[in-house]
Amino acid sequence: MFQIFYSNQAKKFLRKLDKINITRILNKIEDLSNNPFISDIKRVKGKNLLRIRIGSFRVLYEIDYKEKIIGVVRINKRPRVYD
Repeated sequence: MFQIFYSNQAKKFLRKLDKINITRILNKIEDLSNNPFISDIKRVKGKNLLRIRIGSFRVLYEIDYKEKIIGVVRINKRPRVYD
Protein backbone atom coordinates (compact mmCIF):
# COMPACT_ATOMS: atom_id res chain seq x y z
CA MET A 1 0.00 0.00 0.00
CA PHE A 2 1.40 3.36 -1.07
CA GLN A 3 0.98 6.65 0.80
CA ILE A 4 -0.30 9.57 -1.25
CA PHE A 5 1.02 13.12 -0.96
CA TYR A 6 -0.40 16.11 -2.83
CA SER A 7 1.52 19.13 -4.11
CA ASN A 8 0.27 22.61 -3.27
CA GLN A 9 -0.93 23.03 -6.87
CA ALA A 10 -2.99 19.83 -6.67
CA LYS A 11 -4.58 20.85 -3.36
CA LYS A 12 -5.41 24.30 -4.69
CA PHE A 13 -6.99 22.89 -7.86
CA LEU A 14 -9.13 20.43 -5.89
CA ARG A 15 -10.46 23.20 -3.64
CA LYS A 16 -11.86 25.02 -6.70
CA LEU A 17 -13.84 22.03 -8.01
CA ASP A 18 -17.39 20.98 -7.26
CA LYS A 19 -18.03 18.01 -4.97
CA ILE A 20 -18.88 15.55 -7.75
CA ASN A 21 -15.57 16.06 -9.57
CA ILE A 22 -13.59 16.11 -6.33
CA THR A 23 -15.09 12.75 -5.38
CA ARG A 24 -14.35 11.24 -8.81
CA ILE A 25 -10.74 12.41 -8.77
CA LEU A 26 -10.03 11.43 -5.16
CA ASN A 27 -11.56 7.97 -5.62
CA LYS A 28 -9.35 7.33 -8.64
CA ILE A 29 -6.26 8.57 -6.78
CA GLU A 30 -7.12 6.33 -3.83
CA ASP A 31 -7.24 3.39 -6.26
CA LEU A 32 -3.62 4.23 -7.12
CA SER A 33 -2.57 3.61 -3.52
CA ASN A 34 -3.47 -0.07 -3.93
CA ASN A 35 -2.18 -0.45 -7.49
CA PRO A 36 -0.13 2.44 -8.97
CA PHE A 37 -0.33 0.90 -12.46
CA ILE A 38 -4.05 0.62 -13.15
CA SER A 39 -5.13 0.20 -16.78
CA ASP A 40 -5.28 3.84 -17.94
CA ILE A 41 -1.72 4.89 -17.04
CA LYS A 42 0.69 6.46 -19.51
CA ARG A 43 4.15 7.98 -19.17
CA VAL A 44 4.48 11.69 -19.88
CA LYS A 45 7.01 12.30 -22.63
CA GLY A 46 10.08 14.25 -21.57
CA LYS A 47 9.30 14.00 -17.86
CA ASN A 48 9.65 11.29 -15.25
CA LEU A 49 5.91 11.36 -14.51
CA LEU A 50 2.90 9.15 -15.06
CA ARG A 51 -0.56 10.37 -15.90
CA ILE A 52 -4.04 9.10 -15.29
CA ARG A 53 -7.11 10.33 -17.15
CA ILE A 54 -10.34 11.09 -15.27
CA GLY A 55 -12.81 12.49 -17.79
CA SER A 56 -11.41 15.81 -19.01
CA PHE A 57 -9.03 15.99 -16.04
CA ARG A 58 -5.48 14.68 -15.89
CA VAL A 59 -3.50 13.76 -12.79
CA LEU A 60 0.29 13.73 -13.07
CA TYR A 61 2.13 11.76 -10.42
CA GLU A 62 5.44 10.15 -9.56
CA ILE A 63 6.21 6.99 -7.62
CA ASP A 64 8.95 6.38 -5.04
CA TYR A 65 9.20 2.60 -4.73
CA LYS A 66 11.68 2.55 -1.84
CA GLU A 67 9.53 4.74 0.42
CA LYS A 68 6.21 3.48 -1.05
CA ILE A 69 5.04 7.01 -1.80
CA ILE A 70 2.93 8.40 -4.64
CA GLY A 71 3.38 12.14 -5.14
CA VAL A 72 0.55 13.86 -6.98
CA VAL A 73 2.36 16.64 -8.82
CA ARG A 74 -0.40 18.30 -10.86
CA ILE A 75 -4.12 18.09 -11.47
CA ASN A 76 -5.74 20.12 -14.22
CA LYS A 77 -7.78 19.90 -17.40
CA ARG A 78 -6.10 18.36 -20.40
CA PRO A 79 -4.78 21.37 -22.34
CA ARG A 80 -3.25 23.05 -19.28
CA VAL A 81 -1.83 20.14 -17.30
CA TYR A 82 1.24 19.63 -19.50
CA ASP A 83 2.47 23.25 -19.40
